[in-house]
Amino acid sequence: MTPPRARTWGRIGQTPVVRVRGRGSGRVSIAGMACYKPGQRSRLIYAIREYRGRKDEPKGFGWRDFRDLIVRARLQLGGPIVLVWDNVRLHLTVGKREFIDANAEWLTVFQLPTYAPDLNPTEGVWSLVKRDIGNLAAAGLGQITRAVKRKLKMLQYRPEAIDGCLAGTDLALDL
Repeated sequence: MTPPRARTWGRIGQTPVVRVRGRGSGRVSIAGMACYKPGQRSRLIYAIREYRGRKDEPKGFGWRDFRDLIVRARLQLGGPIVLVWDNVRLHLTVGKREFIDANAEWLTVFQLPTYAPDLNPTEGVWSLVKRDIGNLAAAGLGQITRAVKRKLKMLQYRPEAIDGCLAGTDLALDL
């Protein structure tokens, strides 16, 4: 997640300043799936990774992490999956292609055009999360992670918000 920007206020002629402690070397990465099935409530399945700048720690998600998220989604949803995703470099790796080919009986994949965030409902979910933490002055990376987890958990219990992210793309579920 890139740092959010939000508006604030200050007295006329005085620029508001927020002091932040720490080196700023950490980041919070999120991978998620907005899941839709006609006649059932929408679901949000996600994984979070914290990077604290340590030497042998992965900075973000690898293709194996995305694979594990897809398998977890299949177990939770209990059926075949039609996956529509953007052209992130990790989605196009050889290992990921081999996984897709090996599981073609329950996994169908469609690629979005190269840059089309307006067609991706998950981008709407990330927008809702960033909007909520926009004015958070966190004391540490753990506080940011907790705020993101809290917002994602809240969205899991609000399927109408996830439905709204699909409606924002102007795409429809037709079976």
